[in-house]
Amino acid sequence: MTDDEHNSPGVFSALLIPAVLGICLFTGIAALGLVGPDEPRYAWIARAVALTGNWITPKLWGKPWFEKPVLYYWAGAVGFKFLRSPEWAARLPSAISAFIAALATGWLALRQYGTKAAAATLLIFPTCVGVIAFARAAAPDMLFTAALALALVSAFRVVEKRGSFSRVPRPEIQRDHFDLILLGIWLGFAVLAKGPAGIILAGGSAFLWAAVTSNWKVALRMLHPLAILAFAVVALPWYVLCARANPSFFQIFIIENNFERYLTPMFHHPQPFWFFGKVVVLGTLPWTALLVGAAFDARRIFRDGSWRNSAGLFIACWIIFPTAFFSFSKSKLPEYILPIFPALALIMAHSFTRAMEHAQRKAQWMGIGTGVMWVALGVGGAIGFHRLPMYAPLTEEQVAALAMTSLITGAAIGALIESLSLWRKLWLVIAFSALASACLLIAAEAGVLPKLDPVLSPRTMAQEISAIAPATKVYSLGKVSRNCTYGLQFYLQRNSLPQYDFKNPASGYVLMTWGGDARMNDNDVVNRKVVARFLPYCWIEFVQPKK
Repeated sequence: MTDDEHNSPGVFSALLIPAVLGICLFTGIAALGLVGPDEPRYAWIARAVALTGNWITPKLWGKPWFEKPVLYYWAGAVGFKFLRSPEWAARLPSAISAFIAALATGWLALRQYGTKAAAATLLIFPTCVGVIAFARAAAPDMLFTAALALALVSAFRVVEKRGSFSRVPRPEIQRDHFDLILLGIWLGFAVLAKGPAGIILAGGSAFLWAAVTSNWKVALRMLHPLAILAFAVVALPWYVLCARANPSFFQIFIIENNFERYLTPMFHHPQPFWFFGKVVVLGTLPWTALLVGAAFDARRIFRDGSWRNSAGLFIACWIIFPTAFFSFSKSKLPEYILPIFPALALIMAHSFTRAMEHAQRKAQWMGIGTGVMWVALGVGGAIGFHRLPMYAPLTEEQVAALAMTSLITGAAIGALIESLSLWRKLWLVIAFSALASACLLIAAEAGVLPKLDPVLSPRTMAQEISAIAPATKVYSLGKVSRNCTYGLQFYLQRNSLPQYDFKNPASGYVLMTWGGDARMNDNDVVNRKVVARFLPYCWIEFVQPKK
């Protein structure tokens, strides 16, 4: 094969793209039980919508819950109605949303930059570490990301049809009414997914582009009555109905969970200003090195003056504004920045494929850098395995073996990618890196995640309790990790785990940690037996007080 054949997508890529999308976004969704404090809560609310038929007021443990809008709960409720697996029901909306975001971004890359950039985008986006993680999260963040990716496509079409990306004025302006309607629809879904942030991020990105290029007339076009009407039809009915049914909705959702969350550290998520820089670096692995090439491209278009008509600048504004906006927030979580990943993938793909055609030396360095990122992933995996708690189901020898496997695998993939870069087989760098991501994910879902499930999720603990005594009272004692408590409540379908009362002791199962263990000893409770464990700091004991 010639260099040109090696550096162009062919039949192999046409087969690889759907395989990578399917594996990275849809396989192994239930390999882990629900993890952390958020997944069980979001899944509980979605299941409650399906069971109660109340599609207006989200309820957690039987009480109204207005931390997030309703779109994820609706999508999850459909899953709980038709799927037996709670993990599939809770996480499938995120997987489908990631797939939609990938297709939307790939279509935009195809239209603007050609087949090679589109194929690269469809391989890069689903294999970013951050995308893989949040495509499997029972949360509204990927729905929000997909809605904004679709909004980017529609906004791009509006700007393109007004001639803003052409250096030669067009004789006539194309009709954009359908694109404006779609823009309003997608922004309506974004606001149903996470609230006013959808309008702020999309509007701020478009107006940042207008401020830089002085294309205010084109940007203001997006406030066309058709767009506003479409937005109102999609977004407003639920907000109006929920506010009428719940007088506290405006105060809790709009004031506390939006304005106060942004302006104050009341939710206890303070981070330094540069926090999202770290998130982007880690979240775009193994493709992080391609960001350097994109940065050099940005410098080039500003030097030669082509930035005024650059489509890439418009797309980049959908990265720059959200990053800056959330960097000023007093409350920061990694998922806040997820909506920039579709545009990031497109920019990285275009930068690399352009370098393959016009600056192969630069593309070689970008490929070598990607190989280095694989080595870094292998090292990071080894460190992560060594930080796992040293207790069953993984022995110290198994942890050491997993860490060594991670090191060797990262080094081997990195070395091969660096070799392909030096041999100028640059398209194979993208194809092989994406293929390696998919293969490693399959291996992890088959051999690693099931072993880590009891360590990372309370699902196994709940299954053990349900098998022993499904209807027995389960108590908690002391301050127990939310990761454990919320997951156990979800899987046991309990609205609460009441505190164990030493004044009126009863036989039953008690969820506790070291503090609870000390209180049991202080109260001379000796008839105890550990029946299930979640991490070293959280376990359940069957307690039988003295008669």
